[in-house]
Amino acid sequence: MASVPANLFGAVHHDSFRRLKARRIRPDELRGKDGALTQSWQSIVVRAVSHAIALGAVALVLFITLVPVHAQTLHVAAVAPLPMPEDIASVRAQPAIGPTIVPIQPGHQPLTPALLSNYLERQKELRAVNVLAYGEPQELNSEVLMGYIARGSLGSNSAVSAIASFTSPAETPQPALNPSSLAAYIETGYEPIEKRIERANAERDCLTQAIYHEARGESAAGQLAVANVIVNRARSGKFPSTLCGVIYQNAEKGRYRCQFTFACDGRSDAPKERRAWSRSAALAEGVYAEFALGENVGAVPGSTLYYHTTAVRPSWSSTYNAVAQIGSHIFYSPN
Repeated sequence: MASVPANLFGAVHHDSFRRLKARRIRPDELRGKDGALTQSWQSIVVRAVSHAIALGAVALVLFITLVPVHAQTLHVAAVAPLPMPEDIASVRAQPAIGPTIVPIQPGHQPLTPALLSNYLERQKELRAVNVLAYGEPQELNSEVLMGYIARGSLGSNSAVSAIASFTSPAETPQPALNPSSLAAYIETGYEPIEKRIERANAERDCLTQAIYHEARGESAAGQLAVANVIVNRARSGKFPSTLCGVIYQNAEKGRYRCQFTFACDGRSDAPKERRAWSRSAALAEGVYAEFALGENVGAVPGSTLYYHTTAVRPSWSSTYNAVAQIGSHIFYSPN
């Protein structure tokens, strides 16, 4: 084997190392056709985009930092809230502990010693005024008149008025009494107790007569319905305002020309059946109390003003509305 000169071997080795180093530093893909170093188009695009993004970020930061902020003026109407519902507003208006406590109405308070004491004092004061007269002449002054009104009115409740005066004395108006008002009351409404008792007894007796003669053979419901019609007439404004006036209306015009047959049939009104009369009197007493106090009797509607027995059929029955039939009576209301 021919020997290689030492200097030749060294030159070859050095040249190989130089080419390998150049290949490691400058890969083939960076060389052009002539062997010169170059870059691919992908690398160029990536580098250009990177520079563009960096420049854009710097510009955005500078713009945000340097450009002044301009405040925008808003109209109140554009941001005003909607109106609050009434139910929510009422709840929000309540105090934290709940709704405002409504004061107790007069007559609904519990019976306390103070209320009872006030009631007793009122009763003593009213009964200290002598209003019983009973035919004895007595001067009618403001004191007597106030006692008379307070004690004698059938439509008032002295216990309730006493409680009302105790719980809300400021809300109880006192009537102004003067000679003119006294004279007017004497002319229109003043009536001694004796007269009042006499009139009440007469009203109860008239009602007893009507119940007895018109419906003594009926049930309690039937008798009460007949009495109810009489009360309805007295309250209607179309008939006399008293029970006796209603029952004996037109009785003076002759036989069978009155409203109730027994009142103008020419026969005696004296009762012949004691037990039936007692039942009629007891019923009349209760109905008269309801009439005097303004309460409803409740047997038939308040508009019921007419009735007749099932044995007859009067001409007017076809023009009115039949509202009930109780026993042998049919009851009607006007159209």
